[in-house]
Formats: sequence, structure tokens, C-alpha cells
Amino acid sequence: MKGTHGTYHLIAILTVTIWGLTFISTKVLLQHGLTPEEIFFYRFAIAYAGIWLFCSKRLFAHCWRDELWLLAAGVCGGSLYFFTENTALGVTRVSNVAFLVCTAPLITTILSLLFYKGEKASRGLIYGSLLALVGVALIVFNGSTVLRLSPKGDLLSLCAALSWAFYSLIIKKMAGRYPTTFITRKVFFYGVLTILPSFLFQPMRPDWTTLFSPIVLMNLLFLAVMASLVCYAVWNVVLKQLGTVHATNYIYLNPLVAMVASTLILGEGMTPMGLVGAACILLGVYLAEK
Repeated sequence: MKGTHGTYHLIAILTVTIWGLTFISTKVLLQHGLTPEEIFFYRFAIAYAGIWLFCSKRLFAHCWRDELWLLAAGVCGGSLYFFTENTALGVTRVSNVAFLVCTAPLITTILSLLFYKGEKASRGLIYGSLLALVGVALIVFNGSTVLRLSPKGDLLSLCAALSWAFYSLIIKKMAGRYPTTFITRKVFFYGVLTILPSFLFQPMRPDWTTLFSPIVLMNLLFLAVMASLVCYAVWNVVLKQLGTVHATNYIYLNPLVAMVASTLILGEGMTPMGLVGAACILLGVYLAEK
């Protein structure tokens, strides 16, 4: 994929916008009786089947170490990330999950500075990330002088953010060695493979009537085709072209989409404190990218 840096910035914004809507689709599927594990399994299994149309020649990486790194990417960017995020959506508000997961850019920046000597953090990047973090805190307070947290849901959301940060670093390591479609296909494969043990504790009992109902099928296809097959492939290219730190900063925009969508579609309230937090994140992203 060729293009100017401006093109990749635009692609990053569009990708994050689509990902912001996934919180709503997942919430709808949870309300129709699907478990977090089932949602992830259907999502990545469909995406994995679809990507074979574009990448079917190479089966394994050049060496077992790289294969293990790709396994880790499938866990961090797949099964572990979505299990924690989807479970959090079942026990706390959509906007809480969206804003806490968006701490991934700050975590990614810190880890990049620790593990990659070539990574540098500008003053604007640091200030922007901290300002965005203030926005996260404002949303978690949820317009109240008393901290209104859902301990289980918010902790799971933070675990998801940490998992995504490690995924970004692994993709940075693999991007120069293998084609994007190959990396994405391996992420889907190992994501599906590593979620299977969870069904030993909670067996999957598909309700075909529910699965093929229009609203469930539409949301599953959106998650599988648009949010996974398409977005994962282009996001891995964006990570390679813009760098891990700058690309990941756009994830701060994710909760803005989720908050507006959850208000319009799910009827969840938007508090004045939430609006202030949203403004902080917008300004933080601007400072970081400037």
C-alpha cells in the first residue's frame, strides 16, 4: 500500500472511527444472549476465512521464534484483548470501556520508550497523552464528585489496553519481515486457536435462530468483515508507515465515536463532565500529532 503520510493519517482516523462503533455492535450482541467468547470466535473465524482469499501461499513464519511472536500477537491483539474488552462491556457502561481502553496509546508510548531505543517522545506527545489521560479520568468520574467505578469492568478494560499496547509493539517488530496480509492472517488464526480453551468452561451452544436473525447477523458481519478483516489489515500498514507511537495516538479518538453512538443508539447519558473529557482528548490528540 503506497501513499503519502497524510493518506495514512486519514486511514488511521477512518479505522479508529469504525472501531469506535464496535462497542455498540458488541453491546447489541451481548444483549441478544451471545457470550464474549462466542462473539470473538465468530468474529475472527469469519475474518480468518475471508483473508484466505488474499493470502494463502505461506503457512508458517521463517523461524519458530517469529512464529511464537505471531502467536503472542494473536493473543494480545486477539483472544486476550477481546475477551477482556467484551467481558467489560457486559458489566459496565460502553463509554467507560471505550475511554479506559483508549489509555492504550499512553501505555504504548511508555513501553516503546522502554523497549526501543530509536523511539523518542516529543514534548507535544507527552503533554498530549497526559491531557488525553485527564479526559479519561473525567469520564470515569462520570460527572460526579464521587468516583463511580465498576471495579471489575474497569480493570478488565485497562487489561485490554495493556494487551493492545503489547500487540502494537509486536507488529512493529514483525512488520519489516513479513507481508501485512500474512501477519494479519496469523493474528486471526492464533486468536481463534487461543480462545478455544475457554469453551471447556462455558461450552458454546449456538442458537441458530438468534445467529441468523437480521440484527445479530448484521452486527456479526460488521465486526468480522469491516472491523476485523479490513481494519486489522490497514491498521498494520498504518503502524508500519507512521510508527507505533504516532499511529496508536489516534486510538484516543475511539471513545468519542463510542460515546456519541452509545448516546444515540443505546440511550446512555452524556454528562457535562463527559463532554469536557472528550474535549481534553481531542486537544490531546492534536498536541500529540502536532
